[in-house]
Amino acid sequence: MFYNIYDQGFARVAACSLPVALAQPLANAERTLEAAKLAAKRSVALAVFPELGLTGYSLDDLFMQQTLLDDTRKALDWLAERTSKLNLALVVGAPLLVEGRILNCALVLHKGKILGAVPKQYLPNYREFYEHRQFASGFDVDSIGSTDKREFPVTAAQLFTCEQFTFGIEVCEDMWVPLSPGSEAALAGAEIVVNISGSPITVAKARERKLLAQSFSDRASCAYVYAAAGAGESSTDLSWDGQTFVYECGELLAESERFLGQTMTVADVDVMAIRQNRLRQGTFDDNRRARGLEYEKVDFALTVPSGDLGLERKVARFPFVPDDPERLDQDCYEAYNIQVSALMRRLASINQPKIVIGVSGGLDSSHALIVAAKALDRLGRPRTDILAYTMPGFATSSGTKNNATALAQALGVSFEVLDIKPTARRMLRELGHPAADGKPEYDVTFENVQAGLRTDYLFRLAGYKGGIVLGTGDLSETALGWCTYGVGDQMSHYNVNTGVPKTLIQYLMRWVIASGQFSAEVGATLQAILDTEISPELVPAKPGEKPQSTQDAIGPYALQDFNLFYTLRYGMPPSRIAFLAYHAWSDAAAGQWPAGVPDAERVAYTLPEIKRWLRVFLSRFFGFSQFKRSALPNGPKVVRGGSLSPRGDWRMPTDASAEIWLKELENVPE
Repeated sequence: MFYNIYDQGFARVAACSLPVALAQPLANAERTLEAAKLAAKRSVALAVFPELGLTGYSLDDLFMQQTLLDDTRKALDWLAERTSKLNLALVVGAPLLVEGRILNCALVLHKGKILGAVPKQYLPNYREFYEHRQFASGFDVDSIGSTDKREFPVTAAQLFTCEQFTFGIEVCEDMWVPLSPGSEAALAGAEIVVNISGSPITVAKARERKLLAQSFSDRASCAYVYAAAGAGESSTDLSWDGQTFVYECGELLAESERFLGQTMTVADVDVMAIRQNRLRQGTFDDNRRARGLEYEKVDFALTVPSGDLGLERKVARFPFVPDDPERLDQDCYEAYNIQVSALMRRLASINQPKIVIGVSGGLDSSHALIVAAKALDRLGRPRTDILAYTMPGFATSSGTKNNATALAQALGVSFEVLDIKPTARRMLRELGHPAADGKPEYDVTFENVQAGLRTDYLFRLAGYKGGIVLGTGDLSETALGWCTYGVGDQMSHYNVNTGVPKTLIQYLMRWVIASGQFSAEVGATLQAILDTEISPELVPAKPGEKPQSTQDAIGPYALQDFNLFYTLRYGMPPSRIAFLAYHAWSDAAAGQWPAGVPDAERVAYTLPEIKRWLRVFLSRFFGFSQFKRSALPNGPKVVRGGSLSPRGDWRMPTDASAEIWLKELENVPE
């Protein structure tokens, strides 16, 4: 069950475009049957074909020939009968004579039956289109059409539903109108909306179709499956490209090459994510109730294929970090400027105090420092109003101390070294801790004395110097509770990093370097910081030993940010998150990596490793970290995946238990 996409809440769909034989319904039915067989072999549950695909779209007045209409009905019956043993639903396009009117219909076939026909509602009658000449609108049709052997509903207000998903239909021009039938179908419950299209191609029209589908799928929180007519259509005055694609909630899952003749675009739609998205978007349900839509639901049953069917979609290794360079550049620009503008607003609202910040030479504090420097630049204030302190403790390395010093000096901020070791020893001695006498007892108290002293000094310095303490902890650390509570790195007057996951901070720093936000000297120091192992540097390492590593303790941030995204954004079960992580991370050579990832970091994780670190995440996230999140200082939300502010995206009781999440994780095989 774990490896099967249908058991994991996916549905495999196919958008197909075939060479059409004009005015030859049986020949087109035969081609459709062959494509349907191929789709069934790929475990597709829903295959979609173009508008009027059983006849050809470009027949004009031939649609009013009785011979064509009769042959089309025979071809429909023939196709229904010969697909009776295929375990998928088909959506095909054909003209249908109903109550003295010819309707341009999308017909749903499954297990030897025609389940229903959805007529096109909005008929174009402009530019190259004259559909009103041959067809009637299906806007007000609510009737029973029939073939020689069976009856089926003919109405626009119907959905087709099985246990795995529900889909609705619109036909070509229906997607171009302000309030589309697909919108109504989505509000009525369709997680997938299909569009069978006969749309001819002109310059830039392919992009227009994709923009419409992208926007619609995002607004309607659904998948959108589009199949356009292609080869074989009449070239008398037009041309055809056979475009097919699948969108899901604004993201392109798959698309075909165009002008090829025959295409089949296959993608796995995440129905669970669509449902979870709608649960979280209360306005979706408000819109549904306001519209008061009544749709007939036609039930059908799928026999779910067993076993591991693979996954026909890309799963990003870094869900907070796009692997498309242009999108990544845009996201980094926005994230950095969200942080800078938020800090500017906070400083302006409290009479422009100085900024007090602890700089360790690590990722988070270095990034907070360059945010602060840019904020003061834009406010027209000197960078010397930033009071930066590096506070070496018992395990501070010369490398991180030198990086902190070099960065502060290159930026031109006020900078001092404040050695906390003498005060820490005194506190440890007064606590009766063995480490005060040099004994290697490096427990939580030993670590927290150092972390707490650093924050204590910063707050006292802020009061003394007339400033505010700028926090540096990031979203990933907040999720895992990887911070010292109260008088520790959990607390500050304002935190610019609180909404930024660790994996994104790395790319923000790379973007700052690449976009030339600061001098080349600053850029070189930032690169040295990026190349340094992430460590709290609280526990001394013995000679020859590896220094203390954060990721050895709480897991690779790449995996933990992955777990955080799907927990926070979609509320997915742990076994589902592990399934996605397995497909994203099990093969280092597969798929795309975001630009700039060093070769040494292009690693793979086995399923046991994924399960192990997900267990750590669940224990920390649901089990004992909320009390720290409940007292978070102010800071801006940055990523769409959410934040953990108790005043915003995440609210939970402090004394909740992780038990049911850990139990559900056991559905993941070892």
